[in-house]
Amino acid sequence: MEWGNILREFITLLVVIDPVGSIPVFLFAVATVPKKLHRRFAVRAVFIAGLVLLAFLVGGQVLLETLGLRLGSFQIAGGIILFLFALTMIFGDSKAESEIEEAGRDHLAGAVFPLAIPSIASPGAMLAIVVLTDNHVEPVEEQVITAVILIAVLILTLILLLAASYVHRLIGNTGASIVSRVMGIILATIAIDAILGGFGALGLMDIDTPSAIKPVN
Repeated sequence: MEWGNILREFITLLVVIDPVGSIPVFLFAVATVPKKLHRRFAVRAVFIAGLVLLAFLVGGQVLLETLGLRLGSFQIAGGIILFLFALTMIFGDSKAESEIEEAGRDHLAGAVFPLAIPSIASPGAMLAIVVLTDNHVEPVEEQVITAVILIAVLILTLILLLAASYVHRLIGNTGASIVSRVMGIILATIAIDAILGGFGALGLMDIDTPSAIKPVN
C-alpha cells in the first residue's frame, strides 16, 4: 500500500471516529464514576468499539456477499450515507450534544452506550471500514495495514480520552464542536470520493486518476 493511500485511510478513519468529539461524551459518561475507575472505563469503551469495528473489517464484505450485494453498490450507498452523516456533523447538533442528550433520556450512560457505540464505533465508522476493504481486490497484507491504521486511530482515541479533562479545559465544548464540523467537511469530500469509486467498481465510470473521471461509453 502506498503512503498516500495509508494517509488517506488514516484521515478517513480519524474523521469518522472523531476522537475529539468523543471527549465531552466521555466526560458525561464518567460524571458519576469514581475517578480511579476513569482509566478502566476509557480502556473498556475503546476495546469494545475496536472489537465492533474489526468485526466489520473482517466480516462486513462476507455479509454483503451472503446477501448477494456487490461492493460497488455498497460503496455508493455507504458514500451517500456518509455524506448525510457529514451534513449532520456540519449543520446539525454537535456529536457530543446529540449523544449526551440521547443518553440522558435513556439513562444508559456508560462505557458501551453512548461512548463505545455510537460515539467511537459510529455507523459512519462501520460503513467506512467496509468501504475501505475489498477482499477480492486488496491482498491480505493491505487489509492488515487497514487494521493497523484502525488500531492506531483507536489508540489515539484512548490517549485523548485519558487526557479528556485537560483537553476539555483547553478547547471546551465549543472547540470540540468546531473540530467536529471541520471533520464533517472532510468527511463529505471522502463520501463523494467513495460514491465515485463505487461507480468505477460497477463499471459505470472510468476513473484513471482522482482528477480524471470519465463516463463509460
